[in-house]
Amino acid sequence: MAPRRKAPRRRAKKSFNVSAIELGTALSLSQSTGLSESVKLALDGNISGGLENLQKRVLQNKNKIVGTLGAAFVGKALTKGFTSGTLAKLGPIRIKA
Repeated sequence: MAPRRKAPRRRAKKSFNVSAIELGTALSLSQSTGLSESVKLALDGNISGGLENLQKRVLQNKNKIVGTLGAAFVGKALTKGFTSGTLAKLGPIRIKA
């Protein structure tokens, strides 16, 4: 009788994908909303000050925020037709459109 073969082990993928459009949108929105300042205030214990800062910056930059979201929507719609969405590969990171 032939010996039994071991069951194949599943290995986790060693790479991951990052959407260039979504990453750019997130970075732009975090800058427009003053997210880093607000988080720093909240971590220092001033949660209400962090939320007030966030609210103030969103109201100041609402046109820029709407423009960023509109451009991201159009960019995602235009890149849907690409057959290979990979723009670059940096080691285990794949940057997709």
